[in-house]
Amino acid sequence: MTLQPIALNPDSRRSALASMAAQELDVLVIGGGVVGGGAALDAATRGLRVGLVEAIDYGAGTSSRSSKLFHGGLRYLKQLNFSLVFEALRERKLMLNTVAPHLVRPVEFIFPLVTPVYDRAYAGAGIGFYDILGAGRGVPHHLRHIGKKKTFSIFPGAKRGTIRGGVLFYEGQVDDARHTMMLSRTAASYGALCASSARVTSYLREGDRVVGARIEDLESGEQIQVRAKHVVNAAGVWTDELQEMVGTTSGLRVKASKGVHIVVPRDRIDSEVGLITETEKSLLFVIPCPWSDDFWIIGTTDTEWNLDLAHPAASSADLDYILAEVNVMLEKPLVRDDIVGVYAGLRPLLAGESDQTSKLSREHAVVPAAPGLTVIAGGKYTTYRVMAADAIDAAVEGVRGVEPSRTDRVALIGADGYDDLWEARVRLANEHDLPVKTVEHLLHRYGSAISEIFEIIAAEPELARPVAASDNRYLGAEIRYAVTHEGALHLVDILARRTRMSIETTDRGTDAAVEVADIVAGPLGWDAEQRAREIENYRARVAAEIESQRQPDDATADAARMGAPGVRGSAAVADVSA
Repeated sequence: MTLQPIALNPDSRRSALASMAAQELDVLVIGGGVVGGGAALDAATRGLRVGLVEAIDYGAGTSSRSSKLFHGGLRYLKQLNFSLVFEALRERKLMLNTVAPHLVRPVEFIFPLVTPVYDRAYAGAGIGFYDILGAGRGVPHHLRHIGKKKTFSIFPGAKRGTIRGGVLFYEGQVDDARHTMMLSRTAASYGALCASSARVTSYLREGDRVVGARIEDLESGEQIQVRAKHVVNAAGVWTDELQEMVGTTSGLRVKASKGVHIVVPRDRIDSEVGLITETEKSLLFVIPCPWSDDFWIIGTTDTEWNLDLAHPAASSADLDYILAEVNVMLEKPLVRDDIVGVYAGLRPLLAGESDQTSKLSREHAVVPAAPGLTVIAGGKYTTYRVMAADAIDAAVEGVRGVEPSRTDRVALIGADGYDDLWEARVRLANEHDLPVKTVEHLLHRYGSAISEIFEIIAAEPELARPVAASDNRYLGAEIRYAVTHEGALHLVDILARRTRMSIETTDRGTDAAVEVADIVAGPLGWDAEQRAREIENYRARVAAEIESQRQPDDATADAARMGAPGVRGSAAVADVSA
């Protein structure tokens, strides 16, 4: 039986909060990132009554600011962590073939060689072993050593006199924000109660046991109590903060590592494939943009961050570092003016003795913080499903009659029937009077849920027109759909996560803000005053981010970024606009 998608919208959110307050849950999951959404889906597909609360927006933190890859992790081979690599490659295959084939696709990379003998032996052996481990893991078994001539035919922009060959291999790529949101929407379709803009203020206790949480609805200001047989803290970099609320320590500590990426036009780097190279600190990726053929995503940095968790800020030093490292490979160097977009995210790493975040563990841990409360932290985007299953296993340990995890067989909304629709894309374009390229764009974003976009267009044909200030990349129907089906509540949710206008237009989405606000004001119930406030807040956010990127270091960048007003609530954790 095909799953009937449930829409996430203001009505479903209010209903979910009311239902959570009215009846005890089996599991309450805190955090709507990729692990929290995965945990809610895991619990719901086991038949448990589950609630998911997120203080900001689905994927608003780390899970919308990654390198956009499902990958095994070449760096972990260097650390001889074969089990983590094998696990990640297995998960990559599941995403590509079963869970989200409409959102995750193979992408080819070249590892350029500088010193042919040493690099070919070192990188070739490592990537070769990686390729062997990944054989049958969802991407073509296609490791190839190529010489200088072939390298320059594939990568014409390579620096002459420096690049002397290459190694070709595949990874998987994804629009992380869409994938994360779709996890929560799929969980809701299996019965999970999902609410964003809902912040945990404290835990409910009976003696030593945690029996739920107090939740503040940041849209209405209402306070509710949600009782649950077990609570799962999947709050990522906010893990320690939520642990402190319970008054005990689990022994698990999380250290935030900042990762910065830049976005540049595709024509600024002449290459048919993505690029990957090793720097002194980490690996540097030049990734074909998963949602557009017009851009490269370049990153990342890996530095400790001890400032505001809601607003990790990219400094001028971060941008200079990325440009310097990528220019080692390029005949025509990139300059600051080439940068269209910038984003910074925080990785929730398990803290260890090393002060270097690049050496901290990417493996995850599941620990009891108190009776009735489980904490899940660490890990990496690629292995979110395993982390989620482990967290729910811990939550239901000793409970009779609970089925084991089955999310290795559960497809996300949009996956079923996607391949057939892709083959029929020309017919779909003709039937709906849309360009074939537009239908391809929609299929990559919505899969078989494209039918819901077509329903919006049928009801309001004017929404078939692209939003002009988005460089005609997004239809008006997609903007409307973001709030009627995908849980967006504020302008920033749409411009930064449901679409990517905040990093793929030269004005960072500010020109589109008015048109987008006009499309969603009705479904969101905005009056003229709130509509104007949303536009003003978004523009202030962009101005603050741009100013932070002019600052020399983290401290000054953080101060500049914090100058923007928030759009949710009034407390420090909730008062965020990104």
